[in-house]
Amino acid sequence: MNDPSVNPQQPEETAAEIESGVHNYSSEDSWVQPDNPYLLERLEWFRDQKLGLMMHWGPYSQLGIVESWALSDDDADWSREGIDWQPDVEKLKREYFDLNKTFNPLRFQPEEWADLALEGGFRYLNFTTKHHDGFCMWNTGTTDYRITGPDTPFHRHRYADIVGHLFEAFRERGLAISAYFSKADWHTPYYWAKGMERGSTWRGPSYDPHEYPGLWEQFVQFTHEQMMELLTRYGRIDVLWLDAGWVRPGKGGQDIRLEEVVERARKTQPWLLAADRTVGGPYENIVTPEQTVPAEPMSIPWESCVTMGTSFSFRYEDKYKSVRELVHLLLEIVSKGGNLALNVGPQPDGRLPEGAIERIRGLGAWLNVYGEAIYETRSIAPAFTGEWAFTAKLAEGVIYAAYLYPEETGEVPATLHIPYDGDIVSLDLLGETVVQGLSFTDYPDGINAVLPDEARAGGMTPIAHVFRLVLR
Repeated sequence: MNDPSVNPQQPEETAAEIESGVHNYSSEDSWVQPDNPYLLERLEWFRDQKLGLMMHWGPYSQLGIVESWALSDDDADWSREGIDWQPDVEKLKREYFDLNKTFNPLRFQPEEWADLALEGGFRYLNFTTKHHDGFCMWNTGTTDYRITGPDTPFHRHRYADIVGHLFEAFRERGLAISAYFSKADWHTPYYWAKGMERGSTWRGPSYDPHEYPGLWEQFVQFTHEQMMELLTRYGRIDVLWLDAGWVRPGKGGQDIRLEEVVERARKTQPWLLAADRTVGGPYENIVTPEQTVPAEPMSIPWESCVTMGTSFSFRYEDKYKSVRELVHLLLEIVSKGGNLALNVGPQPDGRLPEGAIERIRGLGAWLNVYGEAIYETRSIAPAFTGEWAFTAKLAEGVIYAAYLYPEETGEVPATLHIPYDGDIVSLDLLGETVVQGLSFTDYPDGINAVLPDEARAGGMTPIAHVFRLVLR
């Protein structure tokens, strides 16, 4: 986990770019603004969306373990717990790689996933087309290690090309697509080649690309072909979301010439945004804090990817955040200028866990009432105070202030002091029925708002009281 109080450094300067599978994130100062006006428009579009559904899914879900990381010897101390693996490391890795032979998610229903996402208030999907383990969730022509491969029992199913059916179902419901793709591949012999001096003891290639340029070029071409399959065969892709930030120029010669792929794809998909996370430069259009929220607002496009439970991948009997916690998390992120990519790990049988479904519906019910304070907003001072979250639609002359109640039980005060010292003409309270024209008193450091009796009734505190401040 990363300490959000630490100012993130440039990747080359970061001592621990990944700790226990959690990635650091690039600083605001390292962000490079695109010089293409259309991409700037698309980044504003992205900042309007606010809530994405992230999904880590693959054969590893059968064991309820963390995705991919057990394959890396450098990460063995934290990623191999809870499994009675073979004591021989090579046999352990073969056991992991062979999980594709039993992966058969017969209960996968892409349309129901998409319907649920729409009900939950999500605006886009971020789906793992391939994680570091190299298993492809689409019908790639580059490897048999894929969901449609002959060794995977699901390959005869009508939904066998999971990426294709999932992307289509979400797009049909008006949701955008963010394609997660790992630049590392621990299955292909072009990256972890056998008999090399480095072996598979670290996350990078088993050889020095400078010493084996031909082998590295094979990996580059392999990676380009996979990316272009996703970017040309599967309809509109809004974001190419790239993981494995250690695969980058300057890191042991791991230059995959990403610019060639992105610019080639933009000839037919000019709206394509790239999130080359932790790398910086012109292809990290979106910065991606992981399992954390920045301590201060950021004025650049960013997206915190946070798990609903305790793991990105499916975990048996996982403990999920409550709807109250999820709403408060969303309010904090949005008030600081970001998006929330909320991760849910599907079950190995292809269904979503009941606990996750309940939370998604609860989140959607809240957004159905208060979504105007979330979507298409921007951060405004004082942004987030711990008790209050502020967002704005300045073009409409409106500011939103949400007071967060941490517990279900507790006293709802008759008045709330809103720490916004700007000049307003009227104050409304959002809800199933909007209460307009609340009584309020101006003070030098804010506004005292008088809550109507109905806002204090019911015996339970709301998740939040959300006020609409109309500017003079």
